[in-house]
Amino acid sequence: MLDVVPPAALVLIAALLVAVLPRKVGHGVGALATAGALALSWLVPAGAHLQVELFGAFQAVLYNVDSFSRLMGLIFSFIGLVAVVYSYASDAERTQTAYALSYVGTSLAAVFAGDWLTLVFFWELMAVTSTLLVWHYGGRAVRAGFRYAVLHGIGGSLVLAALVWHYAEAGTFLFTGEGIVSGVPAVLAAVGIGVNVGFVGLHAWLPDTYPRPHIAASVFLCVYTTKTGVYAMYRAFPDGHMTIAYMGGAMAVFGATMALLQSDMRRLLSYHIQSQVGYMIAGVGLGTKLATAGAFAHVFNHILYKSLLFMTVGVVIYRTGEESLKKVGGLARDMPITAATFGVAALSIGGFPLFNGFVSKGMVVKAAHKEYVTLFGFDHVYVLWYLLLIGGVGTFLSFIKLGYHAFLHGSYDGKVLDANRGQSVGLISVAALCVLFGIRPPALYELLPYSDYAIENYRAYTAFHVGEVLVLVAIALVGFVILKGPLKKVGKVPDVDAIYNPIAFYGTRGLVVGVTELYAAVDRAAVRFVGFVTDVAADPESAVAATPLGDRVEDEYAHPLRAGFGTSILLVTLVATLVLLAVLLG
Repeated sequence: MLDVVPPAALVLIAALLVAVLPRKVGHGVGALATAGALALSWLVPAGAHLQVELFGAFQAVLYNVDSFSRLMGLIFSFIGLVAVVYSYASDAERTQTAYALSYVGTSLAAVFAGDWLTLVFFWELMAVTSTLLVWHYGGRAVRAGFRYAVLHGIGGSLVLAALVWHYAEAGTFLFTGEGIVSGVPAVLAAVGIGVNVGFVGLHAWLPDTYPRPHIAASVFLCVYTTKTGVYAMYRAFPDGHMTIAYMGGAMAVFGATMALLQSDMRRLLSYHIQSQVGYMIAGVGLGTKLATAGAFAHVFNHILYKSLLFMTVGVVIYRTGEESLKKVGGLARDMPITAATFGVAALSIGGFPLFNGFVSKGMVVKAAHKEYVTLFGFDHVYVLWYLLLIGGVGTFLSFIKLGYHAFLHGSYDGKVLDANRGQSVGLISVAALCVLFGIRPPALYELLPYSDYAIENYRAYTAFHVGEVLVLVAIALVGFVILKGPLKKVGKVPDVDAIYNPIAFYGTRGLVVGVTELYAAVDRAAVRFVGFVTDVAADPESAVAATPLGDRVEDEYAHPLRAGFGTSILLVTLVATLVLLAVLLG
């Protein structure tokens, strides 16, 4: 029986119930549903699937369990459970949590899909439900949510175009293990999925949207869209592609650099989603067993520490009402639980030894160390490896800055309370897992695709890897001491959306106004013409008299215009024909 009950079904049913039940009861139902989805993801045997025929033409697998979908189901369900508890403790409305659960449910359905048609269907629903989650907050979130929806609509359309082309060549939508057919379909799929994962240049929706809604909504948002994108990228390119790998390296560096320049706490964290997803995309692009296992290990770990970061920063905002680092400080004295769990999350995202990011990030970095290119005539230049290391320095720098200014340096005007009981449950439970998977890497390996290979061929705690990370930390500490002063003076830093948002806004408005005015001009001309023709038909003598021709006729013949019977019939026929043409053209 469990084999045919998708975890997504439990969560989607709960979303409907949460929308109508009292707030407390509804959140309890949401927690039970996500806990049930977690249990199903763990217990259902590999190979369980639900295959159907759609429209009498397409084979579709609505539900499929393998090592990849199981991992995604486990972490999606667990964080969904934690986020529901956090939402209740953070005063989220039941409608918001209903939208959030629908977002969780559609994301689960996407990662448990066994074919492209099912995946892209829930992919689009995921974009819709996440947009509703953003819009629900109102205010600045509405316009940001609109931009989010437009960009994800474009990305989804590109993916759908890729799948139509893929079907025309492969003859199936099913996952065959070979990915999207090469050529134009592969390019369309990479760019379309690239919107979701935050390719450099396609990423600006992320820091634009995630800081806008309720703090609990941001916890959901930071998890599902980008990581579902990583999963889809693997399905599209199971053997990897070096172009994708190097885009991942560029994302790691760009995201960390932009994060370092931010003062808005949630905006800083949003740029680091792009940066950390860059490591996952690099692993998928490399395509080796170690790199793929590392990419999905980093998906798992990133969801833990990134949700923890958004929860800790959310508590700061919840207690102080401030979003900017420039308006808070010294909070560790009054918020020890929040500060301590933030420290765990910061060390985890940096990849410090004894924390989970050290294990998974190390897998991707080690895989990248084996890939070299010819650059400027020299071989064995580990470009991707260096990009990932530079991204690591930027990560440490960013979170030294965030932790220092929020919790250690300065003081906040007034006493604040720490996380409440419900918030503390979420913070401590996720922080504990960040430490557990850092000190016991085999517990993580056993959950991964290619788990046997990872267990046999990867050792996280080697002298080289530990030394490598400590060097990055030392560089980051020195860098922060040097840059601390200049960074405080940095204002709002524009991104690529500062270029394309005005172009899109004014270009669209100009197009709409232009089309509207053209239509109005044609309409006015048609109305005038029809009026003229009607006047001529009703009183041809006066109409002709009103023209220069009429004056000439009056001067020359000095008598009213007259026509014979045959001429009159001809004129009436001509006028009727012109009226008919005018009506058709109008």
